[in-house]
Amino acid sequence: MPTGRNRYHDARYARQIAGRGTYLLAFVGGEPVGHASLLWDGGHAEPVRARFPGCPEINALAVATAWQSQGIGTALIRAAETLATQRGCRQIGLGVDDGNPRAAALYLRLGYRETDLHYMDFYHYTDETGRHEVADPCRFLIKQLA
Repeated sequence: MPTGRNRYHDARYARQIAGRGTYLLAFVGGEPVGHASLLWDGGHAEPVRARFPGCPEINALAVATAWQSQGIGTALIRAAETLATQRGCRQIGLGVDDGNPRAAALYLRLGYRETDLHYMDFYHYTDETGRHEVADPCRFLIKQLA
């Protein structure tokens, strides 16, 4: 996948090489259409790591707009759950932006449950106008694995 000026894909792949994550990519006809990063060493945000230490987190789940609502996000989540189960994990979690009810509905439909943990997700991105710092209000969801 093209990494762009933010180098997110490079960082996720480096985490995988270091054994701290698995970077899942979805392709349709050779075209990359989605991705998710599975964080093996716990949540991305400090409040998540503190409350759910060691719980693997599905992070950075995204599907290209033209490919949304076609099962790709579900397939990425299921793949992450399968990998976690194979590693003997008993639960898996993910954060959802409070402003993204569509994603929250998908996660709840797939068996994720509210934890009452609300936190700020801090990240940055760079575009043609420079670097931007972002703080999104999120909540953390958990799913028990078989």
